[in-house]
Amino acid sequence: MNDMDELSQQYLRLRQKRELLKERFTAEDGELEKAMAEVETQLLDTLNASNSNSMSTNSAVIIRTVRKRYMPSNWPAVYELIKKHDAYGLLEKRVHNGNMKDFLEEHPDEYPAGMNVDSKYAVTVRRKNQGE
Repeated sequence: MNDMDELSQQYLRLRQKRELLKERFTAEDGELEKAMAEVETQLLDTLNASNSNSMSTNSAVIIRTVRKRYMPSNWPAVYELIKKHDAYGLLEKRVHNGNMKDFLEEHPDEYPAGMNVDSKYAVTVRRKNQGE
C-alpha cells in the first residue's frame, strides 16, 4: 500500500468517527435543548403570573427579557431607508462569497478597493465505490 492510499484510508476513518461523534452529540444536545426549553417555559410562566421581570432563588437569578428580531419582507424599502439615512450600520458587514465570486467573474473591472481575498488549496477525499 502506498502512502497516499494509507493517508486516504486514515482520512476516511477519521471522517467517519467524526460523523458518528457529531450524530451522538446532536442527538444528546437536542434532548438537553428540549428539556431546557421546557424549564424556560415554566420559569417564564411563573414570572408572567407574578408580573415580575426578575426573581432570585438560592441558586440563580431569573430575568425576564424581551428579545426582538427584525426580518424585512420588503428589502427594497429597507435599502431605500438605509440609503436615505446613510445607515449602512444596519447591515452586517460581510460579503456573500458565492455572489461576490460570480459578480467579479462577470465584472472583472469592478474589483472594489480594499477587497481582500483569502485563497488556498484544499483537499477533497471521496470514498470510492467497491466496484471501482
